[in-house]
Amino acid sequence: MAVECVAGSHVAPEERFDYFWRQQGEWVEEPNRRRGGESGVQRVVGPNGRLLYSKRQTGHIYRSWLHPFGRPTVLRERDALKGLRLLNVRVPEMVFCEARRDPEHQWKALLVTASLDGFDEIEKWYAAGGREQYGEGVHERLLKEVATTLARMHKGRWQHGCLYIKHIFARVTGEGDSATVEVALLDFEKCRQRLTAYRAASHDMLQLRRHSSWSDSDWEKLSYFYETAFGSAIKGLTK
Repeated sequence: MAVECVAGSHVAPEERFDYFWRQQGEWVEEPNRRRGGESGVQRVVGPNGRLLYSKRQTGHIYRSWLHPFGRPTVLRERDALKGLRLLNVRVPEMVFCEARRDPEHQWKALLVTASLDGFDEIEKWYAAGGREQYGEGVHERLLKEVATTLARMHKGRWQHGCLYIKHIFARVTGEGDSATVEVALLDFEKCRQRLTAYRAASHDMLQLRRHSSWSDSDWEKLSYFYETAFGSAIKGLTK
């Protein structure tokens, strides 16, 4: 069910699920039991030597009015990755995704994505001295890029659903005013489209405000950039 293979592979299509399921690597998210099943993420090396992240799930489902009997959560994440790419929101490249039932009729599911090479969690970028290295001008551009990236997602009615600062990644290259600033988003297991862009925006941005470590002045700047890009104010976003 729901086979996807965006990137090329030397493995035959009918063998890819078993190939990636057999791959073993370092756990970056230890398997945890929730949603009636188990889910975890390993760092593995693909057939061409590429660094990949493999989300492995057994019986890990969500239910909705469209899927009252349950659907693997990686399929919701796959839908979000595809939809956000169409909106020019930088997300991990999807390499492989498939869900199938085992002989006991339990779901087994895989979502394999490529590493975001050169990107760091934005908090790690701060901790490594990125702000001091590049200066306030570049830092302001970074806040603006975060804001406009989130606004593009929300204007497409996509709600991340679990928007913590650890899910925002940054890559800054070059020197001085000519530095290139890029932002990527991660972890779309709870992502879904809302009826309106405002609902998606309000949920995510208020959640990000509660769980971010930006100072009040930095948050004011980010909020200004966000509301400018989004096209309207979000109630409660600023004091």
